Amino acid sequence: MMAFFRLLARNRLALAGLVVIGIVVVLALITPLLPLADPDVTDTPNRFQPMFSAGALLGTDHLGRDLLSRLMWGTRLSLAMGFAAAVIAAVLGSAIGIIAGFYGGRTDNVIMRGVDMLMAFPYILLALAIVAALGPGLMNALIAVAAVNVPFFARNIRGITVGIAHKEFVDAARLAGMRNREIILAEVLPNVLPVIVIAMSTTVGWMILETAGLSFLGLGSQPPQADLGSMLGEARSALITNPHTSIVPGAMILVIVMGINLLGDGVRDALDPRLKSGALSRPMPATTVDRDGPAPAARTDSLLDIADLRTEFRVRNRVYKAVGGVDLHVEKGECLGIIGESGSGKSVTALSVMGLVASPPGVITGGAVHFDGQDLVGARYEVLRSLRGRRVAYIFQDPQATLHPLYKAGDQLIEAIRTHEDVSREAAHRRAISLLKSVRIPNAESRMESYPYEMSGGMRQRVGIAMALANDPDVIIADEPTTALDVTVQAQILSVLSDLRRERGLAIIFITHDFGVVGQLCDRVAVMYAGRIVEEGPTAAVLRSPQHPYTSRLIDCVPTLGGGQRRLAAIPGLPPVVDRLPHGCAFADRCDKAQAECRAGSIALAPTEPARKVRCLFPEVAKERSA
Repeated sequence: MMAFFRLLARNRLALAGLVVIGIVVVLALITPLLPLADPDVTDTPNRFQPMFSAGALLGTDHLGRDLLSRLMWGTRLSLAMGFAAAVIAAVLGSAIGIIAGFYGGRTDNVIMRGVDMLMAFPYILLALAIVAALGPGLMNALIAVAAVNVPFFARNIRGITVGIAHKEFVDAARLAGMRNREIILAEVLPNVLPVIVIAMSTTVGWMILETAGLSFLGLGSQPPQADLGSMLGEARSALITNPHTSIVPGAMILVIVMGINLLGDGVRDALDPRLKSGALSRPMPATTVDRDGPAPAARTDSLLDIADLRTEFRVRNRVYKAVGGVDLHVEKGECLGIIGESGSGKSVTALSVMGLVASPPGVITGGAVHFDGQDLVGARYEVLRSLRGRRVAYIFQDPQATLHPLYKAGDQLIEAIRTHEDVSREAAHRRAISLLKSVRIPNAESRMESYPYEMSGGMRQRVGIAMALANDPDVIIADEPTTALDVTVQAQILSVLSDLRRERGLAIIFITHDFGVVGQLCDRVAVMYAGRIVEEGPTAAVLRSPQHPYTSRLIDCVPTLGGGQRRLAAIPGLPPVVDRLPHGCAFADRCDKAQAECRAGSIALAPTEPARKVRCLFPEVAKERSA
């Protein structure tokens, strides 16, 4: 519960809504204990008393009744009506949605067609029709408001349930012998409950407005009983002469509805795991840059030179140093492999090149990325946008997430071409077919009309590579593009990339955690650990005689065929948490060669021989390994 309130408090508008609603609810609860006048006693000689009159702080209405007392009692009643309607609608609508989504088939069709019929009517007119059939009254208004909101909950929850009903854990529950009722209560309901709470928090304000609207029309609470809507209805005749009688209940309705809506946004952010950041705005188009010093100069004359790059994620009062000073370069026509365990900073480094790290919470705090002589860190968004996909392209790990599921593969290729070049659709179509052929997709013309879900994983990845090649880029950054593929398809994709590199002179940065892939494709390799490069050098030399203990342990984890019996030694322990990095060498706690000096201070990435560098005080003794 405390974690929920901490997440809620990160959204300041939601926190303000919580404070406002908290005050209103507390006042409503203690209304019977306050020394207020009887809200129903009339005093006609003192009608329309102005605000701050003696004995009537907010004045009196057309019958001389105390407005403050009627406001407090009316607020209490309106809140109760709104929350009761929300609970009733949520319970009934969610039950209908879960049953329809879980059972599917004819049950789903019959239920949802009935829901569609109800949603075809404007909800206010439907509420008026229900009250007209049942007769005016507070309870009838409550029934009407709840009834017209049931379809909203039913359709939302049904959509969530359809996706859950076919998950593996539901199938496992069926195989375990659980009955449908037990599966719904134990497996489905806990997964849809946060959605129900979110829907309630964002709609209860509208239900208060709807009940107030019915009372305003004389169909809700009946005289002398007061709620905010009936107070507005009674005051409309004196709106010009005595506006305070309308302003008082109107202002309270505004405060309540605004407070509930702001609080609902915060509840959504706190409960939805996709929105736990609490930010109301979506990520910026380019990563925020907050360099604490001047940009360093390029270290080499390479096509792409990364100098002392530092990227952080700032989440509340914690700072995660995902990239802690990376120096890399890649030449035209060269393939550089970046390897390391998950969480070592490989992908964040790649995304930082073109300012693609999400902000918030990502921030580039130092370093420079020189591409063809131009520093991209802090460059204008227009400059980055002109380079993305045109001169620097990305191939991501999951092509199914990269490709839009509702557009044909050919249309997405054509869009990638025409975004950067002013060519006709026919010319772009011809080039798209040529690209598909270049990545060895058979029947390229017919594949142009295929949707991503109609393709295999390897075929989708080839389309992703074709999109990266669409504008003849100088650099391709491939972020683990073969991880999700089987070994045969992986070999085909690597062969495609290798051929394209030779034919087009591409520079490739290949991110992976597989030394086998590095040995097959890459000219040089950089080993990353805890956001920093710990070893760099030609691939053959690193594989043959690794110098950093971490590199050696990674190679020892790779099985080999035909090499005789060999013990696969796992690396003990876990990588350090990047918001609490240890002093000195980050690998010291997992290294069997660590000494006191390793934990004393920062260790530089020092050259050990031509074209090789290592960040270690006690590097491995050179010994030949089979490559």
